This record gives sequence, C-alpha cells and structure tokens, in this order.
Amino acid sequence: MGRGQTELAEVFAAMVGDRVDDERVDLTRAALMIARTEYPKLDAEPHVAEIERLAERVRARITDPGEAEQIIPALNVVLFDEEGFRGNEADYYDPRNSFLNDVLERRRGIPITLSLVYMEVARRVGFPLLGVGMPGHFLVKHYDAEDREVLIDPYDQGRVLTVRDCQRRLDGIYRGELPLEPGMLSSISRRQMLTRMLTNLKAAYLAARNFRKALPIVDLLLAIYPRSPEDVKQRALLRQSLGQVRGAVDDLETFLKMSPEASDADEIRGLALSLRRRMALMN
Repeated sequence: MGRGQTELAEVFAAMVGDRVDDERVDLTRAALMIARTEYPKLDAEPHVAEIERLAERVRARITDPGEAEQIIPALNVVLFDEEGFRGNEADYYDPRNSFLNDVLERRRGIPITLSLVYMEVARRVGFPLLGVGMPGHFLVKHYDAEDREVLIDPYDQGRVLTVRDCQRRLDGIYRGELPLEPGMLSSISRRQMLTRMLTNLKAAYLAARNFRKALPIVDLLLAIYPRSPEDVKQRALLRQSLGQVRGAVDDLETFLKMSPEASDADEIRGLALSLRRRMALMN
C-alpha cells in the first residue's frame, strides 16, 4: 500500500471506525474521503459548503419545520426542479456516480449517492432521514410524529412511495422474481450505507478488471470492518494481481487465522506457500 493510500485509509478509519458512534459518522465528509481514492488532492470543504447552501435554500421555503408535507416538497423543488439533480440513467455504472464531489458538480448520480445528498440536506433543516437498503435500489425514509414511515425515492425526484410502489420497483429490477419482504425496507446504519457505496465502486472496478483502482476501495471497506475475512482475502488476491507479493502473503495468512475452516482454506494455504516460495527467490 502506498503512503498516500495508507494515510487515506487511516483517516477514513478514524472517521468511521467502531470508536465512533454510528449516528456521529459524518456522511458528507466520509463520502468525500471515498472520492479521494480518485481525486487525492480533493478539498472537501467547498462541497460541504455546497450542501449547506442547498439546505439554506430549502430552509427558506419552510414555515413549519415539523411538517413532512411541507419539507419534502421544499427539498424536491430545490434539489430536482431548481438544481436539476437526476439519476444518471445514460451511464449508470460510471464510477463518477459514486463520488460525491462529481455528483454535486454534475448533478447526476445513482440511488445511493442521490439519497446521501437528500439525507444530508434534509438533516441540516432538521428533517431526519434514514437510509433504506432495498435490494437493487436505495431509498430513504422518515418517521412522522405518529411513528408512521414515509418512504422517499431521491432517484425518482423525491417521490413518496407506497409498499406496492417498492414491489413494482423490485419487479422492474428482478423481472418479478423477488417478492418484497418487510426486512427489505428496514433502515440501515451509516456505516452500512458507506459500505454499500464502496461495494458498488468495487464491483464497477472489478467488472472493468481495474485492480489498481479496486485495491484502495477494499482498503476502505476494511477500515470500516477490519475483521471481514472475505475483504481480507479479496485484498490478498488484488495485491497478488498487482505484483504486491509480500502484502498478498500477509493478507492470505491473516485470512487463514480468521477463517481456518473456510471451504477454500486448503487452496489459500497452497497459494500462500507458492507466493512465499516466490518471495524467497526474489531475496
């Protein structure tokens, strides 16, 4: 791991590690730290200020801060009607859709990043929202004064959804083969939301076989969940692909300590032995 990459993972771990209460995780700044994997010199503060400015404009439209019926339309007018935030349907898998700075500058994103913008603007006007990790399509929700949940789709310009709407969305993604279950609309933690963002990015890079860019994403996943055996193993394989033999061996051995009974443990032991022999020839 390069020096800059190591520092980034360390700073990110300090922001999102288990010593930080989940509700105190700063989603905006953590998401901008993820963007630094692509833009190492990115200054977060102008983008934080942009979200503050958006919140000020929403606040100016609200006369009763406790009324969802007033706040949701105010959010939607500012973000979608005036500012033109949209889902990037033309290039959905573009990694820029996962970088918050790009989303703010281009006004284009995917469900989870548009949800993050929506949540963070709403939080600043006193309207708490939670992320909803529905399969294939991220949403947000609010609990009103009577503890009724209000589901909102920032990818669909802040449309308020019914449960039936959610099933229709799943039908469109999974061709009617995935029935909606109550747990699919449960709220998720901030760490889980950041993990999903990172997982999306990792999948995009792996699909393009861009292992160099996938590696720092796995480093950030491990900054959130350092005891994740699968991420440790994946980092080992990425390091091997990039010729980082010593780091790959370290990760393979760590994986075996974490999961000595894994179904592929013998294969991993064999790979670790092979890489150790290669290291010996290099010395």
